[in-house]
Amino acid sequence: LESRPEPRTEGSPSSSGGRSAEEARPGSFCAGCCRRSAAGGPQAESIQTAIVQRSFANRSLIFENQGSDALRWYFMSTNIVRGGDTRISDQAIDDVVRQVILPIWNAYSFFTLYANVEGHRATFTPDPGPDADLLDRYILAKTRDLVAAVEANMDDYDLPGAAMEIQAFIDALNNWYIRRSRDRFWGTGEGGADLAGLDTLFTVLVTLTQVAAPFLPMITEEIWSGLCDGDDTMPSSVHLSTWPAAATYCDDPSLVAAMDRLRDVASTGLRLREDQGLRVRLPLASVTIAGRDASTLKAFADLLRDELNVKDVYVTEEIGDLATFILRPDGKALGPRLGKDVQAVFGAARSGDWTANDDGTVDVGGHLLQPDEYELALESPEGVVAAALRSNDAVVTLDTVVTPELEAEGLARDVVREIQNARKAEDLVVTDRIDLWVDAASATVAAAIGTHEAYIAEQVLGTSITLGASPDELSAHEATVGGEPLRFSLKVS
Repeated sequence: LESRPEPRTEGSPSSSGGRSAEEARPGSFCAGCCRRSAAGGPQAESIQTAIVQRSFANRSLIFENQGSDALRWYFMSTNIVRGGDTRISDQAIDDVVRQVILPIWNAYSFFTLYANVEGHRATFTPDPGPDADLLDRYILAKTRDLVAAVEANMDDYDLPGAAMEIQAFIDALNNWYIRRSRDRFWGTGEGGADLAGLDTLFTVLVTLTQVAAPFLPMITEEIWSGLCDGDDTMPSSVHLSTWPAAATYCDDPSLVAAMDRLRDVASTGLRLREDQGLRVRLPLASVTIAGRDASTLKAFADLLRDELNVKDVYVTEEIGDLATFILRPDGKALGPRLGKDVQAVFGAARSGDWTANDDGTVDVGGHLLQPDEYELALESPEGVVAAALRSNDAVVTLDTVVTPELEAEGLARDVVREIQNARKAEDLVVTDRIDLWVDAASATVAAAIGTHEAYIAEQVLGTSITLGASPDELSAHEATVGGEPLRFSLKVS
């Protein structure tokens, strides 16, 4: 299937997924839902009742500024469709645009950009086989889970539950699959762009528009049209398409579980970086993952190395000196059962006098606690930069010692970011190669550029890099790198 050369709108959707607000107003809540939509009947009446409580002028402003899709998602993802009350919040509707609609549109725009650069006619490929790229198999297996979960929630008339599944999938698509696949799409490897990856992204986007169509009828129709126009095998509208069959997609639950755990590790590591004031572009020596099933992440070390920008990844099942398990008994659950003896349990827990059993129970203070009567937390000793995963069964530790070599590489990455921003500001095509002139006031920054010149050139598509003042006829860009001023100019080669 051939991707559309350009979306009808530029960069992001209009207030109604590419259509004007005037076109979107009629039927704003009932436009084009596919057969799985459960928004009719009493639930639709509840939504209409809530809307009537606001003036027509306010509703018109929402359609103009955030769009009818945003308002529709807002209602279908809240308690109002369960018969509850809700207060319309402009900020919450803005959050729908920011967290749901724009990420979907950005994923679509990303696909059209790189598919057209390659001139590639994407093919719908829900199961590429066991030898496919791990990230492709992961996102297709997640797509299988998405279809099944949304279908189950819609059959149960649980619209907020279905919306939650879609939003979680959007996060995995944009903030993991696309982020970690950028080099494959860009074609920086020896074989050029990975066309199988483009096929995978196309497949995921087609399926996502079908699954999200009952919630976002306008923007999904716009994206479907961009993806499927000109293909006689596809319906003319997403709302005329058949609900996808989950069984046709890649089935790999163990990969999904391991990759989702890796995403948790990456989020924890990035949070540690932020807490320590260490920018992501600054490389660090290593990250260590210690705890239950840590060894299962070894196969994904390269992904984690790139995501956290570290040189080495270490995994071990033994937590050792990196952290200590802390027992936290649940007083509300134990109080009625143990009475005054609950204080002895708390005292033994604080002193570390407890034993965990294989069946999930814990012996502490002469009593046996059931799994729902306590929680285990991981705490790291003073001086160790570490944090526990959400599951509290493993810990992530960063080596935060920054050597001069690591600092120089970080400065080079900062320079790359500034040049990329300049490329965007000058509206260069993503394939344009450039000549660069860089004038660094800091000798340290200049040395970093010289050391990592090849890396900088590769990242910004630089044909040549000249250290020193740029020709007078070129406009100069100014930036701050390493706390020092940096001036540079560029022109298309």
